[in-house]
Amino acid sequence: QVQLVESGGGLVQAGGSLRLSCAASGRTLSSYGMGWFRQAPGKEREFVAGIVSSATSTGYADSVKGRFTISRDNAKNTVYLQMNSLKPEDTGVYYCATARLYGSGWYRDTGEYAYWGQGTQVTVSS
Repeated sequence: QVQLVESGGGLVQAGGSLRLSCAASGRTLSSYGMGWFRQAPGKEREFVAGIVSSATSTGYADSVKGRFTISRDNAKNTVYLQMNSLKPEDTGVYYCATARLYGSGWYRDTGEYAYWGQGTQVTVSS
């Protein structure tokens, strides 16, 4: 059974930084594209960042480009999201997800992902 567990969320002031982690069991993450998504209260889940299985390509939402960095440590079967210069509008529950297809890229569509973590809360105060 595939399990993804996010950690690293918390409360931070605007301008601060957080590093989220997504640890997996039951699946070798290096063989699959990965994505980070977030969901604010009353809003739909939205794409934040993605990384291909080979880690040679990444993609970001325009709202986080230049501030967030996605990376992966295949030896630890873990994916990270480094978040800098945080803004109040970054507040939400952050989820990691692993793509359906073996050897896959990253996708903006939630439907392209097969497994999801339980989420970790990020709150940015002004």
